[in-house]
Amino acid sequence: MAGIIQLLPDSIANQIAAGEVIQRPASVIKELLENAIDAGASNIQVILKDAGKTLIQVIDDGKGISDTDARMAFERHATSKIKTSEDLFHIRTMGFRGEALASIAAIAQVELRSRTADDELGTRVVIEASEVKAQEVCQQPLGSNFLVKNLFYNVPARRNFLKSDSVEMKHILDEFQRVAIANPDVFFSLHHNQNELFHLHPGNLRQRLVGVFGNNSNKKLVPIAEETDVVQLRGFVGKPEFARKTRGDQFFFVNNRFIKSGYLHHAVMTAYEDILQDDTYPFYVIFIDIDPARIDINVHPTKQEIKFDDERLIYQYLRVAVRHALGQYAVIPTLDFEAETGLLQYQTAASAPVQRDEKSYAGGSSNQNWNIDRQQARGGNQDDSSQLQHWQSLYEGLERSNDDDEEGSITLQSAATKEEENDQLDSLFANEKKVPFQIHNRYIVSHIKSGFLLIDQQAAHERILFERYFELLQQKKASTQQELFPRTVKLATADAEILRGILEEVNEMGFDIQEFGSDTFVIHGIPSEIYGKPDAEKMLEQLIEQFKSNLELKIDITENLARAMAKSSAIKRGKSLTVPEMQELIDRLFACELPYKSPSGRNCFITYDLEELNKKFEG
Repeated sequence: MAGIIQLLPDSIANQIAAGEVIQRPASVIKELLENAIDAGASNIQVILKDAGKTLIQVIDDGKGISDTDARMAFERHATSKIKTSEDLFHIRTMGFRGEALASIAAIAQVELRSRTADDELGTRVVIEASEVKAQEVCQQPLGSNFLVKNLFYNVPARRNFLKSDSVEMKHILDEFQRVAIANPDVFFSLHHNQNELFHLHPGNLRQRLVGVFGNNSNKKLVPIAEETDVVQLRGFVGKPEFARKTRGDQFFFVNNRFIKSGYLHHAVMTAYEDILQDDTYPFYVIFIDIDPARIDINVHPTKQEIKFDDERLIYQYLRVAVRHALGQYAVIPTLDFEAETGLLQYQTAASAPVQRDEKSYAGGSSNQNWNIDRQQARGGNQDDSSQLQHWQSLYEGLERSNDDDEEGSITLQSAATKEEENDQLDSLFANEKKVPFQIHNRYIVSHIKSGFLLIDQQAAHERILFERYFELLQQKKASTQQELFPRTVKLATADAEILRGILEEVNEMGFDIQEFGSDTFVIHGIPSEIYGKPDAEKMLEQLIEQFKSNLELKIDITENLARAMAKSSAIKRGKSLTVPEMQELIDRLFACELPYKSPSGRNCFITYDLEELNKKFEG
C-alpha cells in the first residue's frame, strides 16, 4: 500500500482554500475592496450584475500592479504586505495572507487590468480555474480594474448553495457598508444591474454614516471619544429611543478593520443598562485604535475575529466610554436625590384609582376591532368551526365543576370595579364560564376543565396574523385602505434595495406603495385587515427589518413576508387588554390551523394541570 499519499494539484488546493475565503459574492467584494484600500485608492467603484453571480467589477485609482506582479499576485500565499513572521504583529494593512486572489481565480473567470505610475502601458491578465489564459499589454489608467465573472462556474455544487439575489445583495451591501464606513475619506460608488445604489463623497465619519444610513440617522448619533495609554475609542453610539428589535447596525472596527465580538458587544449593552427597552439593540459604530502588537488578527481567514492581549481591560474602557458619552449628551436620565422617588411612586400608585383600558390592543375601540364577523377574521375557512369545536372540548364541564377546594373560596375584588362592568361581564358570561385575565400585561390566564392555559398574547396574535396574511398572499385578494394623505418615506439605501425586490408582493398584501426615486417611496394605502390606526411609515420600516432578519431562513418570499408582517403588526407585551379582547384572542387562536407555536417558534400557550399544581403545594 505504498505510495497512496500524494500532493494535490494547485487547482484543487486553491478550490479547497477558496471554501474558507470565498463563501459567496460578498466575500469577493470584501477582498477586492480591501486590496483597493491597501493600494491607497481615493476613488473606488463597484459594478455588479445579478447580485455578483454573473459579474463583480471593482475599479480603483490606487498605485496599481506591475506586469511581473500581476501574474504573481494570483499565486497562493503571494503577498506584498508581510515578509517575516515578526510582521504579523505589526500589521496595519487589511490583507496579508496572500490567499484571496488565488482563491477567487480558482472558482471564477478573472480578468485584471492594472497600471502603475512608472509605466506608460498597463497589463492585462486573464485567468480561469487557476490557469493563466492570457497576459498582454493594454491601455489602462492608473490603478486596477478587477472583473470576476461567473462565480463558482466550475464548482456547480457551491453555486447551487447560493441564495436568491435579494439575500446575496444583503450580504454584499453589508460588506460594502463596512469598508465604506471604515474609510470615510475615500469616494465609493455601487451599481447593481445598471442602477446606482450608493454615491458616497469623501468626508468625515458623521457625513459617511448619513450617506450610508440616510438623513434620518443624523439625529440618532451620539459621539464617543476617549483616549487612554492603551487604546483610543472614537465613533458614535445611537440614542436609546432609536434602538431596533433586530440586530444589524452594530459595528466594531479595530485599526479600521471590521470585527465581530460578542464580548465587546456585551460591554456596550451593559452601558445601555436600564435605559434600553427589552429585546432591542442600539446603533453603534465604534473604532478601536490600538498598538498592533497588542492584538492577533491571524485567527480566521476572514480576519473578522481577533484576540486582545487584555480583553477585559478593553471591555471596561469600552463600557465606561459609552456610558460617559450617553451621560454627557443627556441621554441617560438624571436622578433627583432630593426626592424619595421609590416611595413617591408607591404612594401615587396606591392612591390613584385603577382604570381599565377599554381601547383595543391595536389602537381602536373594542367594538370596532373585536366585535367583527368571525368568519372574516378567520379568513373564510370552512373548517374553522370544527377546529374550534375541538378546542372547546377543553372547556367542557368547566361551568359544572365544583371541587371541594372551591366551596370556601374567597373572591378578591378590586376597589375600582364598577357595577356597570359587572353587569357587562354577567351578560357576556351568562353560562358562568370562567373569565380570562392578564398577568403583567403579557400573559392571559384561561380556565379549562383540567386546569388552566397560560397564553403569550404576543405569540398568539402573531400566529393569528401569520395565517391570515399567508392566506391573503396566496389568494391575492387583500383589500387596501387608502390613506387620506399619502406618506413619503425616505429609506436607507440598503433597505430601499430590499423593498424594491419585494415591492410587488408587499402590495399584494394590501399595501399601495409606489417608488418615487432616490430611495424614496410613497405610501398611498395600507392593508385594511390591520386594526386601529397604525403609523404606516413605522410599520413599513418594521416590515423591512423583520424581512431582513428572516432572509437566512430557507423559506420562500411569501412565508417570509407573512412572518414579517405578523411580527410587526402583532400586539406587544405590556399592552393591557379588556376581557372581550382577551376572549376574542383566545377564540381566534384556537381557530388557527397550528395554534401551538408562533411563526418564530415560541409557544403560544402552556397547559397547567391541577394534579401537577397540587403536587407542587404538597412539598
